[in-house]
Amino acid sequence: MLPQISDTERMALEAGTVWVDGEFFNGSPDFRRMMNEPYSALSAEEQAFIDGPVTELCQMVDAYNIGKTRQIPPEIMQFMKDKGFFGMLIPKKYGGLELSTSAISTIMAMTTNLSAVVSTFIVIPNSLGAAELIKHYGTQEQKDHYLPKLARGEYIPCFGLTEPTAGSDAASIKAEGEVFKDADGGVKIRLNFAKRYITLAPVANLISLACQIRDPQNLLGKGEAPGITVALLHKGMPGLSNGDHHQPIGDAFYNGPIYGKDVVVPVENIIGGPEYAGQGWRMLMEQLAGGRAVSLPAGAIGGMKSVAATTGAYSMVRQQFGIPIGRMEGVEDKVARIAALTYMCEASRVYACSAIDAGEQPPVISAVLKAYTTEIARQCAIDGMDVFSGAGVMQGPNNILGTGYTTAPVGVTVEGANIMTRTLIIFGQGATRCHPYAQNVVNAAEQDDAQAFRKNLLAWFGQFALTIGRTFVRSLTRGWSAGSPVSGPTAKHFRKLGWAAARYAMLTNLAMFFIGGKLKARGKLTGRYADALAWQYFALSALRRYEAEGRKAEDLPVVNYAVSIALSEVQKAFEGIYSNFDAPVLGLYMRTVGAMLVRLNTLSRGPSDRDTTKVAMAIQAPGAQYDRIIKYTYAPADGSPGVGRLLAAWRLGYEAQPVINKIVNAQKAKKLERGTPDAMGDAAQAAGIINADEAHLVNRAYAARIEAIQVDVFSPEEFFGVKGLTAAPGFEDNEAAMPRLAASA
Repeated sequence: MLPQISDTERMALEAGTVWVDGEFFNGSPDFRRMMNEPYSALSAEEQAFIDGPVTELCQMVDAYNIGKTRQIPPEIMQFMKDKGFFGMLIPKKYGGLELSTSAISTIMAMTTNLSAVVSTFIVIPNSLGAAELIKHYGTQEQKDHYLPKLARGEYIPCFGLTEPTAGSDAASIKAEGEVFKDADGGVKIRLNFAKRYITLAPVANLISLACQIRDPQNLLGKGEAPGITVALLHKGMPGLSNGDHHQPIGDAFYNGPIYGKDVVVPVENIIGGPEYAGQGWRMLMEQLAGGRAVSLPAGAIGGMKSVAATTGAYSMVRQQFGIPIGRMEGVEDKVARIAALTYMCEASRVYACSAIDAGEQPPVISAVLKAYTTEIARQCAIDGMDVFSGAGVMQGPNNILGTGYTTAPVGVTVEGANIMTRTLIIFGQGATRCHPYAQNVVNAAEQDDAQAFRKNLLAWFGQFALTIGRTFVRSLTRGWSAGSPVSGPTAKHFRKLGWAAARYAMLTNLAMFFIGGKLKARGKLTGRYADALAWQYFALSALRRYEAEGRKAEDLPVVNYAVSIALSEVQKAFEGIYSNFDAPVLGLYMRTVGAMLVRLNTLSRGPSDRDTTKVAMAIQAPGAQYDRIIKYTYAPADGSPGVGRLLAAWRLGYEAQPVINKIVNAQKAKKLERGTPDAMGDAAQAAGIINADEAHLVNRAYAARIEAIQVDVFSPEEFFGVKGLTAAPGFEDNEAAMPRLAASA
């Protein structure tokens, strides 16, 4: 029944720690303990860095021009070096800022959405790569030399892992390093490799290269094939070639290939020194165990918060049929979903990063965050584009969502494609590692320890029986028997989660007992198990945030809406598991009777229409709730192109709303002619309905609204980039007949 586990799979399975994910596999979550898990605020020092240098950096960035030129102005690069952006994870004694994981993630969320070209110079140096690996595994000599220079930005790092034949299956890398003695008796490594998709490779001067080491003469004392190793290469080494570019979709950040032909480095360039030869895969898995929860989820959630910040505002600024489009139920539905998912995903980010800062390294939850936040962010970008409609697809300095929309596939692809993460990693690793007995049984079987095998297998049988009984009772009571660690309106959500966890644990046991080792090839089924686990975690995160922020009454509709979405996704996953459980005898029952019962007794059918309006208004009106949902999003309201002018118009419109209401009431009383109320300031003043100051405010708000909905217009010369061109070829005669809107930028 047991799957065969390779050495590389074992290293991945054993990396990191089990966190709240273990509670779901156990089937009886201790929600009281889970609610007491850290949900941390930033320190005063970290907050000052965000309010100061990070915000200042955001103000310096002209994302549109950087996107066009694909170059960062020298003053911005120097600012980042001077302020320590390259060394946020490096200890202070080496010149770094030594920020918490929560702070680093927050900064990445703020900057990634602003400009991918700029943010990669923050993300790559502060995620898996030279600084992190040297910090944890480097020799003292390596730490003393590299960390200060990395912190100052003297070294621009990149991490060479992906190859044409080794993408998601990174353990199959072909890059080869042969250990030999040179003429002087020094032990060296001769490297040959071809890497691709390497972010910052075109401009990097320090490369952390993952390769397979061969040692035919056993010079390192680790056998002829020590395995995957990470070595440091410097730009300019003979045989090393970097500088060419790939062109990533959307915001084309620095990314390219790296080639090496007989590149010779001393064995001291191995991170950790010669004794760490063959330990590269273990190092990567240990750091990815928590690290996968940081950079890409931060970028995705930063994007979601930006979509929320602007889509809610645009839905109220843009009017059709005499009303803001945000008051139309179809638009309102999109806005509400964006608000609820943003609230919930931000909660999941803070919850996980707080755990990492507390010493946890949860590989399964990290994989959940990477795969699902990037997918949810992509869907939120699509929903936002639907609301912006034409203003979303016309490019230029005033386009707000277009770049994020086109760049979304990058996050879905990087650090393991989401398809593979969902169908292989999350449940494959979780079912073995997070289950209370599975890994013990596997280890005992492989070690031929009959006593340990018997003990753990019997305990597993007992747990299996308990989950069956628990699932039956909680299904009958629709979760009421599960209990709740809190009272009040969210108690029902904990009960539903307790019910879901019992069923999840039972279904996990059924899969492991009746499908066994074949699960590795059953990606459609394991993907549904991953869905169920992921959405349980997201629901828990939303509830944890609600408690941590003091149970704010105005947030309750958002929490209810978010948890309803999550539980409906769990329900969908359960239905899919039952309908596709292909095992002898039991499978027939699962696909017929079981599937029918689980559909009749649902966890959730999703949010109701009546709840949508309150949730949408959370990001449609300025105020404390709006600020809370988009917190740590750089959103200028100073009238600058794009976001700035939109938010300025939105806030001005709300300031003018009481006056506009006077005009509406006058129209209803037939004291004023019909027309768009916010366009009738002068007429209302002339009729004595409002005074001069009020008329001026209404006129300003109307002008700002009209300005905010304009899109960019380019002359033929600007559009085609050819001096002297007055019209598109073939359309010279029609130019005068095609009126141009006034350019907005």
